[in-house]
Amino acid sequence: MKKKTGGLEVLLLTSRDTGRWVIPKGWPMDGRTAYEVAAREAYEEAGVRGTVENEILGTYSYPKVLRNGLSVTCKVQVYALEVATIAKNFKEKGERKTEWISCDEAATRVHEPELREIFLLFKRRMAEQLAARMPKQIPAE
Repeated sequence: MKKKTGGLEVLLLTSRDTGRWVIPKGWPMDGRTAYEVAAREAYEEAGVRGTVENEILGTYSYPKVLRNGLSVTCKVQVYALEVATIAKNFKEKGERKTEWISCDEAATRVHEPELREIFLLFKRRMAEQLAARMPKQIPAE
């Protein structure tokens, strides 16, 4: 996520094989927590670094076709990462398109219904957090 003047934006990127819009994701890694893997994949796939939450934002499933042609259902744990820096060079630069967009737009671009719901839930959560930080307005008399 990136807080842009005028609103919250999330980063989508394209899949290397199908070109559909996705979020960074990867396989579990020994010795690393799931949220650490999420942060690492975000850097490798999109060049972003920042503060990752250690609580799951949501989960979704999607079918993945492996190199041997076998199709497996993958379950993805989604973690929010507030972006602090964007690298000019990173592992998968040039292999994917990236775009910062609103949560509503992200929900229309992804194919997985559960991921759509995660974007909309995230938008509501961030709006609630922002409202909680705003000073209370005193009505004018």
